[in-house]
Amino acid sequence: MVSLRLIDSDIRYYPGFIDAPKANGYFDRLRNSVPWRQDEIKVFGKIYPQPRLTAFYGCGTKTYSYSNITMTPNPFTKELLEIKALLQQIVGVEFNACLLNLYRNGKDSNGWHSDDEKELGKDPVIASISLGQDRFFHLRHKKNKHLKHKLLLEHGSLLLMGGQTQHYWHHQLPKTAKPIKERINLTFRSLK
Repeated sequence: MVSLRLIDSDIRYYPGFIDAPKANGYFDRLRNSVPWRQDEIKVFGKIYPQPRLTAFYGCGTKTYSYSNITMTPNPFTKELLEIKALLQQIVGVEFNACLLNLYRNGKDSNGWHSDDEKELGKDPVIASISLGQDRFFHLRHKKNKHLKHKLLLEHGSLLLMGGQTQHYWHHQLPKTAKPIKERINLTFRSLK
């Protein structure tokens, strides 16, 4: 485990959280069984297809909303329940929802944002599992724009963001011109 030691944050990175053979299996099963969808988002008054595919899973019927998109949960799959149980042992947090992102190539991305929606509560814990292609993850402080950090999220890794991180930091997964393969990102969270 590596603590990023950035001010106003609690961010930890666990490379090899899921070993490569198991991570490969999870990637293949999720890639082929998840009902991926591409929503539209509004940016500066114009509507665009979201630059990635998404799916939402959870316990019960609590919906999740961000960027004027409301998602209704699918019931957790066997694979997601296994990963959730492993996470909860390490993190000690009861996660009840998971937003999945499929980045098909380097053109797919997720722009600057914070996971600070009301339904996540005051100091949300976001557990982000990476499967597939390694991708760079960027962080920047909301008030001090000189405070930045870049981290390579590897296949089978866990990035854990907690404490006041979402209050003080934005994060993104930028586009890349390099020819790259697909990446699935599982972001476990607790909806209040």
